[in-house]
Amino acid sequence: MTQDKPTPEPAFDHDRLLDWMAANGVAQTTHHHPAVFRVEEGLELKAAMPGAHTKNLFLKDKKGRLWLISARQDTVVDLKRAPRTIGSDRLSFGNEALMYETLGLTPGSVTALGLINDANRRVTFVLDKALWDADIVNFHPLTNTATTALTQADFRRFLTLIGREPIVVDFDALI
Repeated sequence: MTQDKPTPEPAFDHDRLLDWMAANGVAQTTHHHPAVFRVEEGLELKAAMPGAHTKNLFLKDKKGRLWLISARQDTVVDLKRAPRTIGSDRLSFGNEALMYETLGLTPGSVTALGLINDANRRVTFVLDKALWDADIVNFHPLTNTATTALTQADFRRFLTLIGREPIVVDFDALI
C-alpha cells in the first residue's frame, strides 16, 4: 500500500516574499485588509489604492500545460479566443492542489507574485498589455489579506530577478 506524499510547503509565503523584495531592491508598498476572494469584493478597498488592480487566472490546457494570466481587473479575458493567441490548447481552470503545488497559492490569492514559487517553471505567464503599460500594478503578496503595489520598473525587476518573461497580450484587441 502506497501512501501519498504530502505536498511540500512553498519556499515563499507573504513575509518571506516581502523580505526577499526588500533584500533585492524591489520597492513596494503593501496594504493589509480583510480577505478578498473575488475582484468585485475588493472594489471599495482598491478605490483608495492608486494603480492598476488585477485579476489572475490559474489555468490548465488540454495537453496539461499550466498558465497564469494576469490582467487588469476590468479587462475581459475570453478563454475561447485566448488559446490561439498564447499558443495553448483549450483552457480550463486548474485545480487547487496543482495551484498550491506549483505557485504555493490558494484560491482567492492567485497572483503573478506566486511565480517566485514556481522553481521548475511549470507555469507559463501571460500578462495583459494594460498591466504591462500601467505605471503602478497591484497584486496580492501570496495572500488575499493584502495588496502590494509596485511601480512598473519594480514589477519588471521582480520578473527579471526570478527569470520570467511574460507573454504580453492585448486582450482588449481580442474582443
